[in-house]
Amino acid sequence: MKIALMDSGIGLLAAAAAVRGLRPDADLVLSCDPDGMPWGPRTPDDVTERALAVARAAAAHRPDALIIACNTASVHALPALRAELEPGIPVIGTVPAIKPASAGGGPVAIWATPATTGSPYQRGLIRHFADSVAVTEVPCPGLADAVEQADEIAIDRAVAAAAALTPRDVRAVVLGCTHYELVAERIRAAVQQPGLPPVVLYGSAGAVAAQALRRIGERAAAEVAPGSRLTVLLSGRESALPDQALSYAEGRLLQAVSPAH
Repeated sequence: MKIALMDSGIGLLAAAAAVRGLRPDADLVLSCDPDGMPWGPRTPDDVTERALAVARAAAAHRPDALIIACNTASVHALPALRAELEPGIPVIGTVPAIKPASAGGGPVAIWATPATTGSPYQRGLIRHFADSVAVTEVPCPGLADAVEQADEIAIDRAVAAAAALTPRDVRAVVLGCTHYELVAERIRAAVQQPGLPPVVLYGSAGAVAAQALRRIGERAAAEVAPGSRLTVLLSGRESALPDQALSYAEGRLLQAVSPAH
């Protein structure tokens, strides 16, 4: 089995690690776009163009499924990607986990990029899945970029700023950008209030990994197969995992258990 994941940068690591956990025998293709990132400030047409290029690079490796491990690309480019690649390659988008987060009754905070915060797309998800729950949309300027660069000081600063905008009584936080899942524990520590029940974080990595396997029709494997491989594409060029990826447990896991292709 071969599963491809795409993102502007290393935000795909969380979903890739989730896939590896479910199917350690699967070959992985990670397709990123360092030449064109960040995608957030780009127009929808620009995002679609960049996403198509990254997806085509991944598709050339003939994966059994493609995960769009990026909220921005899922919002703007999912229809174009499906139109081009399906039914030959199932395409799985990423949706913020607003539905499961709101099931607990709230209050809920949604951490997302400034472009996504307050967007018609996010507001539509809130109306559809969390209409009866108190929801606070929290913009996180600079957090995705700081995570991408593995800039510890900038990460701490951006997390602290977003935590200051998060109501103290929040019981669940939706991580509305795949990059944020790489610093989930820092976010949890920043929003947790003394004496209150633990705040629950809701990411998308596990859900998209499971959905990819469902689309392929495969079940979880029990152990690592010797043939599992990792292919990394940086704006279409085969490469090793970026140094920044190895700053995170997910990146180190992928490198440790995946022979280089």
